[in-house]
Amino acid sequence: MELRHLRYFVAVAEALNFTKAATRLHVAQPALSRQVSDLEDELGVDLLKRTSHGVLLTEEGKLFLEEARGILKRADESVTRVRALARGEFGELQVGYVPPLDLHILPRALAEFQRTTPGVKVVLHDRGSDDLCHELRSGMLHLALMMQPSEELITGIEFEEIGRYPFFVAMASGHSLTRMKAVSLETLAKQPLVVLDRRRNSEFHRILKRVFAPLHPNIATESDSMNSLITEINIGKCVAVVSEAFKLAVGKRLSYRKLANADFSMCVGIARAKNGDLPPAAEKLCGSIRKVGKG
Repeated sequence: MELRHLRYFVAVAEALNFTKAATRLHVAQPALSRQVSDLEDELGVDLLKRTSHGVLLTEEGKLFLEEARGILKRADESVTRVRALARGEFGELQVGYVPPLDLHILPRALAEFQRTTPGVKVVLHDRGSDDLCHELRSGMLHLALMMQPSEELITGIEFEEIGRYPFFVAMASGHSLTRMKAVSLETLAKQPLVVLDRRRNSEFHRILKRVFAPLHPNIATESDSMNSLITEINIGKCVAVVSEAFKLAVGKRLSYRKLANADFSMCVGIARAKNGDLPPAAEKLCGSIRKVGKG
């Protein structure tokens, strides 16, 4: 049994006439009649009752008509979806990110993407850099928006830079450092720092170490989320080293001062696995992220 048998039967069942069905299908009437007879022989039942004026559906034919219509509808939908998937207009994408990029870059990139590709569902995953790289390599994620992985993490990862963000010192509005136009590393090294926890954000801890070198950061507390980090800063006892992306996302909830004599900046981009091909929809999302990141 092939799909054409079902299409032929449905055409005859709807027209209740072989001649009209053959005209609609653009096939010869004898060939159409033979195909329907072959279908009945395979099923072992009569689907149609032939009369001098046309055909009538048997009870078995009425039931099979419903089933055949459903099968043909699902087949047509499958073809439509596969073609849409190939055009990058259908499917589901697994996308990872590290905060605060979900507040600064991702909303605008996703809004741009969904305007042109409403048929694609994007599932977001908040992860640390280590987990993002692991899940990219294992195929759990299609792509990730993150800071550039260091040598410890880069194996098997392809990274495309979309922007660089200088570092700032974030503090509560009444903190003593607000009297300075810029904060030197020597001054900052004496301040208690709040950072995101090392387990999920080991990459940032490696960056922080390079920023302070040859000095050492005075880490007073670790927060398990971006919101708790902001709360710790607002209490006024600790300050934090943050990127410009954080500053743009959080805005006036905190005060900021430039980090003096610091050549480091946070390199942000799109990460993907080297050994995997991105689906067309993911390539389109990368285009939206590039547009926002470099805009």
